[in-house]
Parts: sequence; C-alpha cells; structure tokens
Amino acid sequence: MTIPLIDQLADASLLKEQAYIGGRWVDAQSNNTFDVVDPATQKIIARVADLGAAETAQAIELADTAMREWRAKAPKQRSDILERWYQLIVDNTEDLAIIMSAEQGKMLAESRGEIAYSASFIKWFAEEGKRVYGDVISSAQTDRRGITIKQAIGVVAAITPWNFPSAMITRKVAPALAVGCAVVLKPAAETPLSALALAELAHRAELPAGLLNIITGVDAVAIGGELTSNKRVKKLTFTGSTPVGKLLMAQCANTVKRTSMELGGNAPIVIFDDADLDLVMPGIINAKFRNSGQTCISANRILVQKGIYDTFIARLQDAASTFNFGTYSDGNSTHGPLITQTAVDNVDAKVQHAVAQGANLVCGGEKNDSTGYFYPATILTDLTREMAIFNEEIFGPVAAIYPFDTEQQAIDMSNDTPFGLAAYVYTESMRRSWRVAEALEYGMVGVNETAISAETVPFGGVKESGQGREGSKYGLDDYLEIKYICFGSMDK
Repeated sequence: MTIPLIDQLADASLLKEQAYIGGRWVDAQSNNTFDVVDPATQKIIARVADLGAAETAQAIELADTAMREWRAKAPKQRSDILERWYQLIVDNTEDLAIIMSAEQGKMLAESRGEIAYSASFIKWFAEEGKRVYGDVISSAQTDRRGITIKQAIGVVAAITPWNFPSAMITRKVAPALAVGCAVVLKPAAETPLSALALAELAHRAELPAGLLNIITGVDAVAIGGELTSNKRVKKLTFTGSTPVGKLLMAQCANTVKRTSMELGGNAPIVIFDDADLDLVMPGIINAKFRNSGQTCISANRILVQKGIYDTFIARLQDAASTFNFGTYSDGNSTHGPLITQTAVDNVDAKVQHAVAQGANLVCGGEKNDSTGYFYPATILTDLTREMAIFNEEIFGPVAAIYPFDTEQQAIDMSNDTPFGLAAYVYTESMRRSWRVAEALEYGMVGVNETAISAETVPFGGVKESGQGREGSKYGLDDYLEIKYICFGSMDK
C-alpha cells in the first residue's frame, strides 16, 4: 500500500493545495481544483486550486503595490530576508525532496541535489543584490556631470517548467527579489507542489506580502495571456519549449516587455578518438540519463569518432543494462519515469521513426505496459544527420549515436541545428578543445565535463535556444533598468 504523501513529510504544513497571493493562501474563485499525479504510480497525490486570468490580475496588482516599498529598502535588508529563506530551504531539504520526487518522479538523490542547487541561487543573489553598481561618466561639457544608476525593472512574470520544479523557480525569483522586484509565478501544472512549498518557506522567512505570488492552474492560455498583456508587468521570464517561448515573446510585444527565454536544446556531445573513456562514461550517463533524459541540456546527439565508435557503444550498453527504472520510494531504483503518458508516446514515436528510417536499435525501444510512465534506456546507432531524430529534442532516456570522421565534420554536425543551448566535447588535446569549443555555436560548452551548471556561472543559449542569462553576476542584469542622470550647471 502506498503511503500518502502528507504522511511521508516531517512537516506536513509544507504540502499546500491552495495558491499563494498577496501573502495569503487562497482557493480559486471558481473553487475548481486539478489533480497532481505521481508519474511513477499514476496515483493522485494532491488536488490544487485551479486559478485563471482574474486571480492572475489580482496578484499582479498586489505585486505592483508591494514592490514600491520593497525596492526602497536597503539592499542588505532584502538580503537578510533572502538569507533566512535560504536557510529554511536547507533545513527542510528532505521534505522538499520528497515532495519533488512525488510530483515529478525523479529519484530522491536527484531531488536532494536539486534542492541544494535551488537554495544556492538564493544564497548567491542575496549577496549579489548588494553589489549593484552604477558609473560616473565624463562629459564633454565642463559644467555637467553624468552618472548611471540601476533600478528594479518592476513586476516580473515568471513561467517555469516541470523538469526542475524548484531550481527553475529560485534561479528567476532570487535575482528579481534581490534587486527590488516583485514576482508573479506560474509553475507547471504537473508540478505545482514544489513551488507552493517554496512559497510557504518564503512566508516563514517574513518575505513581505505580495512580493512572491504563486498562480496554480491548468489554463495556461488564460494565465499567460494576463501575464503578457498586463501593463503592470514589466518583464517576463520563461523556461520551456521554443514554440511556446516564441508565442510569449510575440504577446509581450504589444506592451514592449523585457523578456528572457531559456528554450529548447539539441545538445551535441562530441567524443574524439583520443578521449579517456573512463572519464567519458560517467559524463555521458549524467548528460544523457539524468532525470531520465528530461533536461534541456541533455546530450541529445552523441557524436563519436569512428576509431572508438564500437568500443563506446559496448561500454554504454553495459552501463545502461544496470539501470533500474522505478519509484523514488524503491531503494533499488536508479531512474524514474517520464512526466506523462504523452511524454512516453512522444519519445517512443521518435525511436520508432528512427528505426523505420534505418537506425539500429541496440537496446530498449519498447513502451512499458505496467503502471507508471516509464520508458527503458534505449540506444540507437547507425544514425545519420538526414534522419528526423537528428533535429528533434528527444527528452527521454534515448542515446542517439552518430559516427564522424574529422574534427570539422563534428563541428559542422554539431552546429547543424537552430538551437544553441549546451554542447560537450571530450578530448585529451588542449589545442583541439580550444578550437572546437570556440567553433561551437552554443551558449555553454563543457570540455571533458558535463556537470556544467552552478549558481556562479551564466546559464543560457543562443539562436533559438533563448536570450538572456541566469545565474552568476550576469543574472541580475535582466531585472534591472539603467537610468542616466545628468547634473547641469555644476560650475555655478
């Protein structure tokens, strides 16, 4: 018998089913709710308030009012509150990890890691918010002095995905709050519980009412429409698919909102003949199979030089054979489910299409009829860049392997995509690593490393993978406006 989620928590009050607006827990005006389902068991674990455009507009108005006092506070005052929020997240890591695993499906070890990663952004931006500097600008006129200052952009709308339901929130909310903005956040309908738990901890940290609002709901069109059209919202930040990102950018054009977008990826991982396979294997397993392949920087196209092609495939098959897909509560599980049945069907369709086009199925490739949205570790070989899968983001535990001959061929294959989020290179040659890393048209490149994310480094892509950077000192820029002030008649 499955233990109810609330009974698994040391602090049951972290499990919230109401939305959070203006510092209060509220039901939908319609009193409607929607189900949150554990993707590993297909059991309902919560029924959450189903809000729409009206509640979103109310949250925006409250955020606009709350922000005026918040941005006037000294940066250290804002920092102290963020520090308290950070510590509460750390202190409640296990409960937050259980909530995340229950609604998203990832293993508890991965969820614990994400909670630590999530908290790191709050800690980082609590400090960086105190380091927002301006400039003194020399003037051609002797009676004038010019300065620039940076000010909070205004109310921020944030839309976050289900694959990292905690980290994608703090990576946006922490810099916004640190510089004096307020946030209206819509989490993914598949994973709202992590967002609500974070809001409860922010409430305990005494974050003033109205600065963080969580709008839960399944009507993404209505909620998104209000976020993009409301004149009080000055910026929209979104993590999700490229088609949806393009739509949101178009909707924001009418009110000329600032946007930052972290969109789809089609990450290559280039493995040269001279690569150390003992180093490559843990890297490729992390890059391809972490979160069962449901990350935007997953190794989507594995390019292997022909000299080690067969050896690499054999070693990867051996590694994949040790995976055990199951629930987070099963100590024998190494990997979790996909998020929905639709996700399973989409991944399987890509695999079957590739096989129909001539790909070799080494292992996996069969949908599981048992309970839960599981898909097995799958390896495809003998792929070419002419196949449809070469241009598709797989978002599942499918390793698509392509042979190549020369360095230039690998670069050309890697860049042959409209996306440009992350790429990886394995080689023992320092000269080659510089050449290839600089030639790859991606916002992030890992050389002999696939664990490239941290709060201290800029995360973001080029081309149709998005705009803007999250994390690092650059992560504040999208939440600030530069104001120029000219002082005249200074010689009087």
